[in-house]
Amino acid sequence: MKMRLNCDMGESFGIWKMGNDEEIMPFIDMANLACGFHASDSVTMNRSVQLAKKYNVTIGAHPSYQDLVGFGRRSMLCSLEEIKSIILYQLGALSAFCRAQGTAVSYVKPHGALYNDMMRDENIFKAVLNAIASFDKNIKLMILSGPKNEAYEHISKLYSINLIYEVFADRNYNDDGSLVSRMNENAVIHDELEVVNRIKNLKDRGYLYSVNGQKLFLKTDSVCVHGDNEKALEFIKLLKKALY
Repeated sequence: MKMRLNCDMGESFGIWKMGNDEEIMPFIDMANLACGFHASDSVTMNRSVQLAKKYNVTIGAHPSYQDLVGFGRRSMLCSLEEIKSIILYQLGALSAFCRAQGTAVSYVKPHGALYNDMMRDENIFKAVLNAIASFDKNIKLMILSGPKNEAYEHISKLYSINLIYEVFADRNYNDDGSLVSRMNENAVIHDELEVVNRIKNLKDRGYLYSVNGQKLFLKTDSVCVHGDNEKALEFIKLLKKALY
């Protein structure tokens, strides 16, 4: 099973710095770049695109609900038209910076609450697909890999959009394949050895364990480490060795 490392990046805002993008970028394959609604700004977006291009890292748009205060981690009651529009707005902004530097957005990975809501609500999932398809059908959509992969793939084909299946290296899973809520203390894994061993197991055996010890067999195209994790750089260096 070939897996590519991805990381949420470009999440600084003005004078507020978040993450170690300069140190992390050389070790990853795919960068999910914030587009201004949960983090980032025009200068940060431009610099992030430059950095990704420098290290030949595939660029993905990381759009969210319009929630700077909550870092995009709070669900918002939006109409399907609003969801399509906020995706297009952010995708268009990042694409402009990419175009100016001779590169392009290859995929979309919604951020935070929008990502979780997309995986729970089929109508939101369709609205995201609709937005991408109306912009560029060559752009893929990254989703949480789980038991319903085939159903999501069937829907995505209706919009002529290809999917990228993602697994989180530093997040715990519930028995149903969903992520443990960040409201819980055990949502994020901080132990380096545990992170590496679970991804090695996923690569070699095709599954990882839920918080209750259930085997979760997950199709995996890409493995994510959160850039705001205090040990993100260490995790990524170790995972790079483990996967390659």
